[in-house]
Amino acid sequence: MPYRHYLPREVPASLSDLATLALDMRWSWHHGADQLWRSVDPELWDATMNPWLILETVSSHRLNQLSTDKEFLQALQEQIAAREDHFQTETWFASTYGNSFNSQIAYFSMEFGLSESLPIYSGGLGVLAGDYLKTACDLGVPTVGIGLLYQQGYFRQALDVHGEQLAHYPFNDPTMLPIIPLRDDTGEWVRISIEFPGRTVKLRSWVAQIGRRSLFLLDSNDPLNNPADRGITSELYGGGSEQRLQQEMVLGIGGWRLLQRLGIECAVCHLNEGHAAFAILERVNQYRQRSNQAFDVALRATRAGNLFTTHTPVAAGFDCFAPDLLSLYFADYVHELGIDMDQLLAFGRVDPGNRKEPFNMAYLAVRGAGAVNAVSRLHGDVSRRIFQALFPRWPHEQVPVGYVTNGVHVPSWDSEAADTLWTEACGQARWRGTLDTVETDFRKLPDEKIWHVRTQGRNRLIDFIRKRQVRQRSGIGAAAERIRECEERLDSDALTLGFARRFAEYKRTNLLLQDSERLVRILTARDRPVQLVIAGKAHPQDEQGKAMLHQWQIFLDRPEVQGRVVFIEDYDLEVAAQLTQGVDVWINTPRRPWEASGTSGMKVLVNGGLNLSELDGWWAEAYTPEVGWALGDGQEHTDITTWDRNEAEQLYGILESQVIPCFYRRDQSGLPREWIHLMRESMALLTLQYSSNRMLRDYVEKYYLPLAEAYQHRSEDKAVTIQQWYQVLVQHWHRIHFGNVQSHQDESGCHFEVQVYLDDIPAEAVSVQIYSEGTAGAEPFCQNLERGIALAGANNAYIYHGTVTNGLPASAYTPRIVPYHAEAMVPLEAGFILWFR
Repeated sequence: MPYRHYLPREVPASLSDLATLALDMRWSWHHGADQLWRSVDPELWDATMNPWLILETVSSHRLNQLSTDKEFLQALQEQIAAREDHFQTETWFASTYGNSFNSQIAYFSMEFGLSESLPIYSGGLGVLAGDYLKTACDLGVPTVGIGLLYQQGYFRQALDVHGEQLAHYPFNDPTMLPIIPLRDDTGEWVRISIEFPGRTVKLRSWVAQIGRRSLFLLDSNDPLNNPADRGITSELYGGGSEQRLQQEMVLGIGGWRLLQRLGIECAVCHLNEGHAAFAILERVNQYRQRSNQAFDVALRATRAGNLFTTHTPVAAGFDCFAPDLLSLYFADYVHELGIDMDQLLAFGRVDPGNRKEPFNMAYLAVRGAGAVNAVSRLHGDVSRRIFQALFPRWPHEQVPVGYVTNGVHVPSWDSEAADTLWTEACGQARWRGTLDTVETDFRKLPDEKIWHVRTQGRNRLIDFIRKRQVRQRSGIGAAAERIRECEERLDSDALTLGFARRFAEYKRTNLLLQDSERLVRILTARDRPVQLVIAGKAHPQDEQGKAMLHQWQIFLDRPEVQGRVVFIEDYDLEVAAQLTQGVDVWINTPRRPWEASGTSGMKVLVNGGLNLSELDGWWAEAYTPEVGWALGDGQEHTDITTWDRNEAEQLYGILESQVIPCFYRRDQSGLPREWIHLMRESMALLTLQYSSNRMLRDYVEKYYLPLAEAYQHRSEDKAVTIQQWYQVLVQHWHRIHFGNVQSHQDESGCHFEVQVYLDDIPAEAVSVQIYSEGTAGAEPFCQNLERGIALAGANNAYIYHGTVTNGLPASAYTPRIVPYHAEAMVPLEAGFILWFR
């Protein structure tokens, strides 16, 4: 079904293109039109940087003035022409794959952090999703985003006079957000229905435009709904378990229904975390309606096109729902699916027979996916441990979880000075292609220009902080003298450290305070001054996090550190950008391995900032001594108290003996050559590797194209045969067994003969293998054995044989039997495995 955009306000005909510009959120990282919007209303622009709000707020009188302003109209047409050029320019995806991919990727996420003007995010997950959509626009990857429109979004932070966190929830007025109602070709608002216990809930749909890409949002605040249901999408991550279940049904089931209503065919469904896993069920439901096939066959047919990305480093982080609650909400839906409640609940449990086990959304996502990935190399290893229970007896290394390390949308996070530098070295379109020559081109820049970017960024950050601190203190009624002090805080030439994280226990935001006296000495050294900028929120229900934040407020009140340490309230996208563009060193101290990836430290790379971080998440794979500093030993420790104390000591030591001396060691011209060398290596090597450009190309090549091909090839007939293959395994696997196993070793290798009794499972339905665990960090070894003669006097039993030549003794190998089907994903679709003894 086609859809149309209807604008709620009429503007003079000569300004009709203003609405087009205002609704295209490319302005959040393409700043060519900034001056145009500033000229419409300078005060509103400086306060909001939201073109759509300006267009909806400015008076008709002002618009009429602009409609005859020749200079303004010329600037408007220049921006429209630039936008058209954007749409006409061939993209990386089009030039690489042409018309070979003729479908879409549906990207489901609970939150999207595109801009402060659309506050429907809380933290890293949403910012990643926002960067993902922007990159899909830049590279031309055919993606549509699916999310929720929250009436309040996440809370806004303030501190009272005692340093205690306050939580405010400003209303998201949809008319002031850069979104519009999604209407069909008759002008009707597109609504989606979803069944809840005893009632039907109506969901309104909205669209945000991000250049070539669209983000569709659903909300329940429809007057046709009862008051309680209107509040389902009232608040991101708000309410209790029932509201969270409702939100996730709206996102997954409602989101997939919206795509079907709009006629958008998506070969790939990408779940950004398990929140949207119910989309798997609705995809099956839609397939069943078209094909009249059973649930199991429909799942086989559709799961080949599903990708589940997990961001969670601990099993306790997954959303789980009580069986009774799920049964209440899905009582009717299971009949649509053609299954019973026990079958549905089994998808979310380790033990399907345990009726008390909660329903785990991540387990549903794994069991309905064609591929699963983590968000860093280390997180892949952690995730394989987490999901090991779903693949009993499979080796840890073969639990089917890959990884694509996160990246950041570089054009959204570079400062104006950094953008100019990179453009000079690498060209205007550097982040929209394959990045092949970017590193080489960047290395040609002289030290002076690289250092200039660093000093410019630090000066701009300090100016921002001073203004922000004035606003913070004015907001709590501070004395005029205290407000004036803010205008002289920080030193534009001092080493500036940044630390901005959610205040949670595992992030160890107070590691620097383990020895507060030592920290004071570091900050107040006369000849080598250091300053620290902190930001971050504690979840309103996290008392421990709020206590950690308050501890910093107490430290900030110490007279010795006045002017050396500042806390910026209400950490959001704007604050994050200012910090990552301005600090010299970004500090990150999570408790390994609880940082799945982390992206905040990636954002400083393009701006010449360096990282001092725990060997966790992305830094565990990025770190070398040439690009920054590492904290920890790369191991996990159970004695938390002792290890925190040890790492705090290590952190102080790195600052005192390495970071600070390196920054202040200058040559005759006043340049810190060693520091600039670190900057150059970090910028040239890491900015590319940890960009969302690389990340999205990885997703396209490693997952989207193979999944789309698998989905399109898995026709109805093939899905039926795969399900039949699986049913044979279910019925007979428990009766297959090994007979004699013989081996001998000579100069040519280890020779194996293995007797296998397959009961009624066809020999073509299994693989008999020789397996050896990896040693000293090496990958495990696995080799298929060849089927030989049938065993005399036995039914469906054979001798399998083979020779292994990798030099290990025969005792290092173990025979095993695993399922095999040319088009099935093993062990993801069939987790059976039988080991010899």
